[in-house]
Amino acid sequence: MDPNEDTASPNTRLVDAVRQVKIAAAERNDVVVDMKEADRARLDLLAQRLQPVFDEVPADDERFDFALSSGLQPRLWIDATAHVMMGRDRRTYRFVRDTRLGRIILAEAVDAAPVVEAVTTYIAERLHEREMAFAADETVSYRAGVSQRPRVLEGRSDDAVEDHEPDADTESAGAASIADTGAGGPEGMALSRRDRDSVRGMSPIGWFVLGLFVACGVAILYYRDVLIP
Repeated sequence: MDPNEDTASPNTRLVDAVRQVKIAAAERNDVVVDMKEADRARLDLLAQRLQPVFDEVPADDERFDFALSSGLQPRLWIDATAHVMMGRDRRTYRFVRDTRLGRIILAEAVDAAPVVEAVTTYIAERLHEREMAFAADETVSYRAGVSQRPRVLEGRSDDAVEDHEPDADTESAGAASIADTGAGGPEGMALSRRDRDSVRGMSPIGWFVLGLFVACGVAILYYRDVLIP
């Protein structure tokens, strides 16, 4: 028996084993690629059925992202959290959404029609949420604008109230002044305002002098029989 055969046979078997492993890996990759292409083809058909719905979504709504992604598992994205993918059997459409509590299944069916209806309902709900949010913002803005409108009687000082609401004595003095002068209408009102302003603007010395004259007149009237023989 040749000893060289014993040393050469293990290397030969190892080379053959590596070759077989590479062939098997290539076959598995081909299967995976074929499965991915099959999933992508099914999702592409679903996207074509949903294309009329996608076209009706407002262009300024940036929440939706209708795109078919290629990866280890192809997905038809509806927005940032919801997408459609194929199940493990490669025949079932699965419409899912990622939430804070985990992933939830919104619809699952072998036929594409129920999934198309579920995606359409989901898009309609999101659009309704947007309209309600805009309506709430408009209501808040309107209420804020109404509350900021100035009112006539709010924020007036005491002086302004006093100017607009004269006391009873001043009103009677103005009325007497108008009756004495015979003025009426706007001219009489202007005259009464001037009289009130002049009476209100007198200094204490002026009041003292006026009182002194009045006292002298009363004394003269009282003692006129004595002073005039």
